[in-house]
Amino acid sequence: MPRSPVVAIVDDDASVGRATGSLVRSFGFAVRTFPSAEQFLAAPDRDEVACVITDVQMPGMSGIDLYCEMHGRGSAVPFIFITAYSEARVRQHAGPAARILRKPFDGQVLADWIEAACGRAGVAPVGSGR
Repeated sequence: MPRSPVVAIVDDDASVGRATGSLVRSFGFAVRTFPSAEQFLAAPDRDEVACVITDVQMPGMSGIDLYCEMHGRGSAVPFIFITAYSEARVRQHAGPAARILRKPFDGQVLADWIEAACGRAGVAPVGSGR
């Protein structure tokens, strides 16, 4: 049986990280949670994740900073940003096609976007909002 793709969840709020992780597991993915962008970057297996879901606003390194750092290192791992704040700031750094979910978000949209990011068939195209 093939191994499930690993989705990294980076959120400084432990309860949000746990809840999001539980939701993502229910979609059939393996999950690794990290309380900060710095801890994700220090993980020896960070390059094995299929997708990163990150809060935008965190102490220290933000989700946007994490995205910029990873892509600056040549990583093409897809990111899904979760925020209660302005989408414009995220789009300024991650581009107009960035996947951004505003809190509270629709779990089905998250599922569709993870499926698309991990390359599973039968999912909505990027930017479809579904």
